[in-house]
Order: sequence, then structure tokens, then C-alpha cells
Amino acid sequence: MDPLRNHTYFIASSSPAIVEFSSAATGDAQSDLEKAVKLYYAVRDKIIYNPYSFSLDKESFHADVILSKGNGWCVQKAILLAATGRAAGIPARLRFANVINHLVTERLRDILKTDLFVFHGLTEFYLEGQWVKATPAFNLSLCEKFGVLPLEFDGKNDSIFHPFDKNGRRHMEYVHDYGPFDDFPYELMIMEARKYYPHFFSAELPELPAAPDAFEVEATREMDKL
Repeated sequence: MDPLRNHTYFIASSSPAIVEFSSAATGDAQSDLEKAVKLYYAVRDKIIYNPYSFSLDKESFHADVILSKGNGWCVQKAILLAATGRAAGIPARLRFANVINHLVTERLRDILKTDLFVFHGLTEFYLEGQWVKATPAFNLSLCEKFGVLPLEFDGKNDSIFHPFDKNGRRHMEYVHDYGPFDDFPYELMIMEARKYYPHFFSAELPELPAAPDAFEVEATREMDKL
């Protein structure tokens, strides 16, 4: 289990900034379970979900970089959560899946050219003798604006995307599981991105919005149209 507590280039658990964030978030929590729950909500809500922070740059998946930006997409937030968990002494690893997002915004669908989200990332903690899934992707304010159910985490049950939103509309559909990884498999992610999003590797990359909250603004506008 020791490798799952170790610092890596991506899961930078011994970085001073990561250690400080982890310590502040866990506070006076004593058990690994209590610490994991506190870390989950800290990363879920303090780091804004921003799918437009997608990058093929290796450095953008470094936990320190993600924390300093204060926003990130699902893979980046999962890496950060794993790093803060390991900083707290909790065995943590990553897991990846392909999901169909039935509620993707029109702008994001146009950029991806599909509603299939490839290599969706989540974190797994080893708590009380079992691996538990934690999905910190969507911050609470985004969920409220988009009308989707926020994901909760109690350290005992898997926290994964809901199949339907608050109004019964189809939301997330898991279609492929890559399984767990002790570290971020950067090369595999690039290979899958090249397969499913070949236009990202063309001479003219899609132009992505610069504002960290651009996706939340889109979500609000689309909900207002309903």
C-alpha cells in the first residue's frame, strides 16, 4: 500500500502547497475517513470545474499547478484530490472512464464534436478496508446553476455521477471503465484523446474560453432557456 501514499510528478503529495491545503482542509479530523470526506468537499467546491482548462501539456496535470490555478476539469481535480489525500497519509489512486454527458452545453459539444467525455477522472481512497470512489468534478455552485444533483461523499459509499438530474432528465451514462491507476497515465490519456478527439491535434486547435467560470455562465444561460 505504500506506493499509494507516495509523491509522484503528477500526484505531488509532498509539495508544500499541497501539504498546506490538505492540512487546512482536514483540520482536526482524526480518522482517514473523516479526512477524506473533508478533502473531497474542499476540492469539489474550492476548485471550480472548468472543462475549458483542458490541455495536452504535461505540466497542466501537476497537482501544484492545478491548485495554483484554482480551477480544472475532472482529471485535474481527481489528481489534486489524490495528492491531498496522500498528503494526509491516505492511500489514494486514480480511476478513469468514458461517459456520455446528456446535458453537455451546446458550446462544449461543438468544441468536442460529441457528447462523449473520454477519460473522465475520479479518485479512489482506501478507507476502512475498501476502495471507495470519489468524484469531485462538479462544484456545488455549478450543480445549482445547471439543475443537476451535487455528488456527496461519506467515505463509505461510491460517489459517482447520477444518471438523471433534478428534473428527471438523463445526465451521465458510464460506457467504459479503464480501471484504477496508481499514478496518472499521461501517455494513455493522450492516446485516447487522439483517437476520440483527432481535431485537438490538428494545426488549428479549438479556441477555448479563457474565463475560469465560462462553463458556469453557459450552464446558467441554457437553464434560463428551459
